[in-house]
Amino acid sequence: MTTPLFLLRCVQLGISMADMELLSIGLVNDMFVESRNDGYRYCELGTQEDMDRF
Repeated sequence: MTTPLFLLRCVQLGISMADMELLSIGLVNDMFVESRNDGYRYCELGTQEDMDRF
C-alpha cells in the first residue's frame, strides 16, 4: 500500500491525523474493508438457531 492510498483510506473513513497515531496500517485496512461490507446483501443469513447448532 502506498502512502497516498493509505491517506485516502483514512480520509474515506473520517480518521483524523491525531487518530492515526493510535491506529496501525493493518487496522485501518480492516476498518476500510469492513466499511465496504456493511451494505452487502448476503443471500443467506444465519439465525440464532444456526448459531446454537454451531
